[in-house]
Amino acid sequence: MDALNGARRLVVKIGSALLVDRESGDLRAGWLAALAQDVARIKARGTDVVLVSSGSIALGRGVLGLEQGSLPLEQAQAAAAVGQIRLARAYEEMLAPHGLIAAQVLVTLEDSEDRRRYLNTRATLAQLLGLGAIPIVNENDTVATDEIRYGDNDRLAAQIAVTVGADCLVLLSDVDGFYSANPQIDPQARRYDVIDRITPEIEAMAGDAGSGLSKGGMKTKLMAARTATGAGCAMAITQGAPEHALSLLEAGAPCTWFTAETDPQTARKAWIAAMKPRGTISIDAGAEAALSAGRSLLPAGVRAVSGRFGRGDPVSVAGPQGGVIAIGLTRYTSQEAEAIRGRHSSEIEPTLGYPGRAALIHRDDLAI
Repeated sequence: MDALNGARRLVVKIGSALLVDRESGDLRAGWLAALAQDVARIKARGTDVVLVSSGSIALGRGVLGLEQGSLPLEQAQAAAAVGQIRLARAYEEMLAPHGLIAAQVLVTLEDSEDRRRYLNTRATLAQLLGLGAIPIVNENDTVATDEIRYGDNDRLAAQIAVTVGADCLVLLSDVDGFYSANPQIDPQARRYDVIDRITPEIEAMAGDAGSGLSKGGMKTKLMAARTATGAGCAMAITQGAPEHALSLLEAGAPCTWFTAETDPQTARKAWIAAMKPRGTISIDAGAEAALSAGRSLLPAGVRAVSGRFGRGDPVSVAGPQGGVIAIGLTRYTSQEAEAIRGRHSSEIEPTLGYPGRAALIHRDDLAI
């Protein structure tokens, strides 16, 4: 429970069944209001909060008069287009009384696979959190294809947790944890309170993911746990249907915690350090001292650029003596880096002809 109470950055996944009444298709306003109260309380103690929320298709289908059950792809996309507006407005209205700003962020699984799009998503979310907003993340179901058929917000939530460097992920689910078997079928199934390592035996207990348009299943939750814990983020599965589910979790409600072996920053640095560099950036003594002090690499301290690389690619950073002192993810292409090397941040826009980022390599993307 310390992972939640002491979290620096928290991601919460919310499924459609929690937000939308299956029979009426209406928003469960009381449940969402209680969640907003929990979020406000957690935010007040200094924790950044990101919500990964389903619900757009479930809300939109009722407005359009579409029948329950699986929808053809085009109808699902149309329902998402209508429902997304209502979903965003619902979060805005519930968070506003607490002085919190809701921000809608639509992504697809592809955004985490393409490095440039991943960095754009990471930068946007970081800026929103820095400004105190509550990002509401959802798959862009209006234009997605495979994501609607096979995607699930369990894995998306884990990827968002990795993207923002969260140290805690909570999956609000229709079950209160990970069981040795399906508790609805096997009365002898037991819930695990803590799982420190995802073994082949644990994987076998998860069974298969749902088929068709179903979202999630225990298999996908286990995949989410592997992604999250590998990046230094602890993850909990708990029952989300009761109001104030996060408060209940803090108070000791039944759940399963998947522990992380390291912290998000250490895991990210190790990931970067293991990459194969696409080029080299040579720096002067002043920049080397700045990196040693934990600061970002600015263009002013760059003496030379070699190799061909794109934005988001890993590059070696060579010190004044020529030895590699770090590996980092560059925020500029090799051509741009060559153009702005040795220049102050105020000269970036006049040189490139468009606004750029102050740092060539941000300290969060740098492994010394």
